[in-house]
Amino acid sequence: MAAGLLFGGIYFIIMFSDLESDYVNPVDLCNRLNPLVIPEAAVHVFLAFLFLLSGQWMALAWNVPLLAYNANKLINKNYTYDATEIFRTIEAHKKETFFRIGFYTLSFFYYLYRMIAALVEDSD
Repeated sequence: MAAGLLFGGIYFIIMFSDLESDYVNPVDLCNRLNPLVIPEAAVHVFLAFLFLLSGQWMALAWNVPLLAYNANKLINKNYTYDATEIFRTIEAHKKETFFRIGFYTLSFFYYLYRMIAALVEDSD
């Protein structure tokens, strides 16, 4: 799941780069990215819920800040990309996406480490 979120963030960056290079127009960009925002947040919530159920408190604590940020965006209805303002706000969107990619990359390697540690512990 974390790898899927990571690749989703990379897709967002590629789409923003395509917009800056005029390979895609703002309406197409928004039509491609807006349907992916809520599923990304839902997958992240599901992943955090699995951590809660399995008692992985460190992983859950690591995910809470991004969960709160996503919840704030959803509650304030500030989660969609607007085609009329995308050029004015693209730098902020790119920073947010780069932050998410960094977060998901660190999360992926932490989860991988924990999985390997659990497998080694079970084999002893």
